[in-house]
Formats: sequence, structure tokens, C-alpha cells
Amino acid sequence: MLSQRHLSSKPVNFGNAVLRCSLALVLFWIGGMKFTAYEAAGIQPLVATSPLMSWLYRVLSVRAASDLIGVAELTIAVLILLRPLSARAALVGGIGAIAMFLTTLSFMLSLPGGVWAAGLGFPMLGEAGGFLIKDAVLLGASIAITAEAYSAIQSA
Repeated sequence: MLSQRHLSSKPVNFGNAVLRCSLALVLFWIGGMKFTAYEAAGIQPLVATSPLMSWLYRVLSVRAASDLIGVAELTIAVLILLRPLSARAALVGGIGAIAMFLTTLSFMLSLPGGVWAAGLGFPMLGEAGGFLIKDAVLLGASIAITAEAYSAIQSA
């Protein structure tokens, strides 16, 4: 007979797999977009005003910096998807995702003019704020899949 613990772990495992695949899909999508001129120009104001990332434009062009960010996002996605084969790879990918989403959320503090809708203030998000707020959920997903990978390593 199956134990209660065994039965209850199946939905959790399925949930973790869906979360992992969903996060990887988002990272593949936004990472792939970084290789377009449109996206490179779109992220330029965010990156240029970021204390954490503005240095990229001192050493790379706008397109090259966007390409580098895209490579990082695609690499993180692949590492996360390697979880069935390697919890360690997924752990590295999860840590990378956490760092990435903390960085993008920091844009909400560094963007000149802020992220609030002009003249409306808090809590009304403007275009940049609406674009960035989703990263709070993506950060949560990154923390969850990183914790799961860490737990798997510890119990191995």
C-alpha cells in the first residue's frame, strides 16, 4: 500500500516540474528576444540607468550587451531544465535566475522618473512598472525551484 507521504509528493513533484518548465519557457522567450534590435533598444534605458548593469555599455555596444544578457538568460533556462538529470545544474540555474530577477526588480528603484504612472503615483504603475512587476512572481518561482534542487542535493 502507498504511504500518505508518497501520495502527497506526486502533486508537489508535478507542481515543481510545471513551475520549472514555465520559468524556463519565460527565460527562453525573453532571452531569445534579446537578440533583436527591438528588444536591445527596449531594455537600453533600464540597463543604462542601473547601478548594477550600466557598466555593460562602457565595454559593449547596446546590441552586444543585449546579446550577452540573452545568452545568460538562455543558459539559465537550460540549467533549470536539466533538473531531472542534475539537481546541481538546476541549483546553479536557479541561483542565476534569482540574481537576474533581483537585478531586474532593482530597475524599479533606478529608473529615472520611476515606475509610477505620470501624475497618478503609487500604486498606479506606468509602462516600465507594468513591465517589471511580473518579475516579483518570477523571483518567487526561481526561489522555489532553487530550494527544491537544493533539497534534492541534500537528501541524495
